[in-house]
Amino acid sequence: MQTMIEFRHVRKRYGDKIILEDFNLSVEKGEFVTIIGSSGCGKTTALKMVNGLLEPTDGDILIEGESIRRKDQTQLRRNIGYAIQGSVLFPHMTVEQNIAYVPNLLNKRDKKKTRDAVSKWMKIVGLDEEMRERYPAELSGGQQQRVGIARALAATPEILLMDEPFGAVDEITRAQLQTELRQIYEKTGITVMFVTHDISEALKLGTKVLVMDHGEIQQYAAPGEILHHPATPFVSRLADQERRMCHLPEERLDECEFSGARAE
Repeated sequence: MQTMIEFRHVRKRYGDKIILEDFNLSVEKGEFVTIIGSSGCGKTTALKMVNGLLEPTDGDILIEGESIRRKDQTQLRRNIGYAIQGSVLFPHMTVEQNIAYVPNLLNKRDKKKTRDAVSKWMKIVGLDEEMRERYPAELSGGQQQRVGIARALAATPEILLMDEPFGAVDEITRAQLQTELRQIYEKTGITVMFVTHDISEALKLGTKVLVMDHGEIQQYAAPGEILHHPATPFVSRLADQERRMCHLPEERLDECEFSGARAE
């Protein structure tokens, strides 16, 4: 498979505090990578380095084999979808204007193409057409998050970065958004990196799960491997949390609908 994102010996420090140390990771094209770990372990730092919002102190990050240092940073970010908790929509813009923001920057002349893209993504994320002219303040939390996802995908990026995007919504809405996101992923084949504190969410969504602790990779493997063959005591504790919440023995853990245990 083709490598889409590669971290090579990446180090990140703030003063005397080291966030990531000799961080090496290869994400294949079309993978859905969920990233889980304790608070402050470097999850969000790693994510923000992919689109140049943070720069490594040492090492390099490559997109399809090319160092992001050689890319125009504005263009890089326009070509990578980015969705975060709470969606952070432009409050003075309508739903349509929010979703169309990046496509309008990339292609200012073809308004019909942009409108068609807005309609397409609104439908995919479960937003009714009549919401086009609404403002963020007129939407529920779940609707705002759907707009944020549609905006991140509207320019048809090859990479989607998500930083705890469902952390601010209720459990029912969260489950719906998880299902919709997985369906979007399966339809588009986009490469996803998704930060979460929820082991259940990580296991449910990811084709690969990256477990981190204190700036180091504890395990990078398929969900079943994480559950049944944890590589370190830290990973084992996460698997045990899931097992206890499911009330199932290890040999039946795959039957669990993933309970929502969190890495603290």
